[in-house]
Amino acid sequence: MSSVHTGAPPGAPRPTGPRARIPDCPLGRTVEAVGAWWTLEILHEMFNGHTRFGTIRHNLGTPDELLLERLGDLRTRGLIEQVADAADLEVREYRLTPFGRTLRPLLLVIAAWGNHRLVPQERSVILVDTETGVEVEPVVVDRRTGRRIDDENVVFACGPKASEMVTARYPKIMLTA
Repeated sequence: MSSVHTGAPPGAPRPTGPRARIPDCPLGRTVEAVGAWWTLEILHEMFNGHTRFGTIRHNLGTPDELLLERLGDLRTRGLIEQVADAADLEVREYRLTPFGRTLRPLLLVIAAWGNHRLVPQERSVILVDTETGVEVEPVVVDRRTGRRIDDENVVFACGPKASEMVTARYPKIMLTA
């Protein structure tokens, strides 16, 4: 059995939500870390600098009890932390953990994908470079080569610690230096 790092503190209760069918599958681990669709909404608010409970609740239109439950789940997942326990919910503040901040590129790519079939005049939210004022379109590239990885030459393959379930589904490709 594979060890899955969720970013949650050791001994923290396991969050509710989807479970990976194949424990060592990176897609399954991502779905486990993200959980439900509302996770992305809350993270989006926090990436935009909205860290107070009252502001997040107002922007999302989420009732107090439900938002408290969802923020608690994100804390359990290790994606956010509470800055200080304020008795007044309006000013209670949260921040992204380093693990939570790693989801920002994923959120940007998902947003761009959501816009890709719309003509520019139909887009309600766009990504813009604040320094240049130019709209940006994220692409995923290989860190070493800078080559786009969205073509058929980039495939999933067995990694060094692949389980039997993974080995049965994916090819074993010899890595070159």
